[in-house]
Amino acid sequence: MATNLVNLEAVGKVYGTRALLDGVSLGVSEGDRIGVVGRNGDGKTTLVRILAKLEEADDGRVTHAGGLRLGVLTQHDSLDPAATVRHEVIGDLADHEWAGDARIRDILTGLFGGLDLPGFPQGLDTVIGPLSGGERRRIALAQLLIAEQDVIVLDEPTNHLDVEGISWLAGHLRARRSALVVVTHDRWFLDQVATRMWDVQRGAVHEYEGGYSDYVFARAERERIAATEETKRQNLMRKELAWLRRGAPARTSKPRFRIEAANELIADVPPPRDTAELMKFANSRLGKTVFDLEDVTVRAGSKELLKHLTWQLGPGDRVGLVGVNGAGKTSLLRAMADAAYSDGERQPAAGRVKVGRTVKLAYLSQEVAELEPTWRVLEAVEHVRQRVDLGKGREMTASQLCEKFGFTKEKQWTPVGDLSGGERRRLQILRLLMDEPNVLFLDEPTNDLDIETLTQLEDLLDGWPGSLVVISHDRYFLERTTDRVLALLGDATLRMMPRGIDEYLERRRRVAEARASAPAAVASAASGKQKPAGSPAGGKDARAAKKELQRIERRLDRISEQEAKLHAGIAENATDFEKVAKLDTELRELAAERDDLEMRWLELAEDA
Repeated sequence: MATNLVNLEAVGKVYGTRALLDGVSLGVSEGDRIGVVGRNGDGKTTLVRILAKLEEADDGRVTHAGGLRLGVLTQHDSLDPAATVRHEVIGDLADHEWAGDARIRDILTGLFGGLDLPGFPQGLDTVIGPLSGGERRRIALAQLLIAEQDVIVLDEPTNHLDVEGISWLAGHLRARRSALVVVTHDRWFLDQVATRMWDVQRGAVHEYEGGYSDYVFARAERERIAATEETKRQNLMRKELAWLRRGAPARTSKPRFRIEAANELIADVPPPRDTAELMKFANSRLGKTVFDLEDVTVRAGSKELLKHLTWQLGPGDRVGLVGVNGAGKTSLLRAMADAAYSDGERQPAAGRVKVGRTVKLAYLSQEVAELEPTWRVLEAVEHVRQRVDLGKGREMTASQLCEKFGFTKEKQWTPVGDLSGGERRRLQILRLLMDEPNVLFLDEPTNDLDIETLTQLEDLLDGWPGSLVVISHDRYFLERTTDRVLALLGDATLRMMPRGIDEYLERRRRVAEARASAPAAVASAASGKQKPAGSPAGGKDARAAKKELQRIERRLDRISEQEAKLHAGIAENATDFEKVAKLDTELRELAAERDDLEMRWLELAEDA
C-alpha cells in the first residue's frame, strides 16, 4: 500500500470577503502524479503553497510525513543574483563528480541544450543577476530537479520553456519516482504526466482519475447530469470532448470512464471547424493575397535568422510556428507586421514582404500593452467597438464578449489597474478581436491564461474566418487551433512539418544525435582508429563515402527548393482543395525521402 506523504484536513483560506478554499481535505501518496486546474483567481497557487507549508491555512491542518523531502518551484524564484549558475545548480560538486552523473547531464542538456549551457555568456560561470526571467526560471527548475525529492510541487513549470524543453520535462518527470503536484495550463503536458486531477472551483476541489483527457470526459458527464442550468458551459465542454474523441494528436492516456456514454454525448457534435466554409468566408474578406514573402532575409543585429525565404500566407490559412529559442519566430512575425502597419514602407533586411490591400492585421505580442488604469474593463473594450461580427452570422456586444472571456457583469466595472496579469492578457485579446481583424498574429497567446479561458478562446477562433499564425509552446493549443505546422530549425530556413510537432521533435533529436556523434568521429580519426589512408581498400571506401555524402547533401538542397515551390503552390491554390491535396501528397513524399537521406547521412558521418 502506498505511503501517505502529505495530508490536508478541512483546510480553509479566505482573502478579503472571498473563500478561496472551504473545508478542503486531500492527500498526496507515493507515486501520485496530480495535475491542478481551475480558473485564474480560484486558488490553485494558494492550494499548492498551503500544501507545501509556504503559506498558513486559516482553518484545518496540513501534515507532512516525517523526514519528507519536498521541492517547490514557485512562480518567483529565490536565486541569489550575485551567485553563478554553477553555485546555484551544481553546488560544491567537482566537475568530474557532476559530469560523471548521467542524471545531472540529462537535466542540464534537457533544460539548457548542452552541458556548456549554450546561450549563457560564460556557461556555468554566468552570474545570475543580469539574466532574463525565462533563464532564471530554467535555473530554478534545474536546481530543483537535480536534488533528490519525495514530493515535487511545480507551479507553471512550462512557462518560458519551448516545445522541446516541455517534451523533455514531461519525459523526465514520468521517469522519476517522486510524487508530483503540478499547476499548469498546458493541457498536452498534463496528459503526459498526470494520473489524477484536482479541479479547484468556488472554494472546493473536485478529484478525477486520469490525465487531462480523462478529466474532460468525466467533467462533461458530471455537468450533463448535475448542472443542467449551465447549458452554455456544457456545450463548450462537449465541443472539446468531441475534439479529444476524434483523435487529437498526442493523446496518450486512455479514458477510464464510460466511453460509451461519452460517445453518445458527442454523437451529434460536428467537427470543431468547418474548414471549407471558413475558407469561403476568408476569401470573401481577404481576396487572394494576404502575405507574400519573396527572397526575404530577417536579421537580428548582425545575425541572419532567416535567409532567402519565399513563402505565402493565404486566405484562411491557420499556421502554427515552432522552433528553437532565438531561431527567429517572433522576428519573422514582426517583419511581416512592420510591412503591414507601414503600408509596405518598412521592409526586412533583404527581399520583400507584399501585403494584400484588404489585410487588417491584429498582432498580439508577448508584452501586455498598457491601458489607462482608471478605465473600467467594459469601457476599455467599448473604446475599440461596441459590437463585433465574429463571422458566420455571429454578432456579439462588448458586454457579451466580456462575459464569454470570464468578465462577469460585476467584473466588467473593475478598474483596469486592479486586474491581475492573466486578466490583463485576457483583456488585450478581447480588444484585438473587437477590432474585427481578418489576419491574426498570436505570439505566445496562452501566457497567463487559465484552461477555461483558453477553451473559450479556442471556441471563438473555431468560427473566426481569417488567416492565423500562432507561436506557442502550448502544444495542445497549437494543435487545437491550427491546421499546419511550420518549423524554424535554427538553420535560417522555414520548413513544413507534415506530421506536425511530432515530426519537429524527431528532426531536432536527429540533429542533436548528429552533433553528438561528430566529435566522436573526429576523435576516432585523430587517434588513428579509421582505416589507414595508405590502405587501398580504406582509401577507396573513404572516397566512396565522401562522394555519397556530397551526393546526399546536394539532393537535400534540391529537396528544400522543391518543398519551397510546393509551399508556394499550396498557398496559391488555397481554394482548390483537389490541387492542394495533390501538392500535399508530394510534400509528404519529399519529407519521407528527406528522412531516409538524413538517416543515411548520419550513418556515413559516423563511419567517416
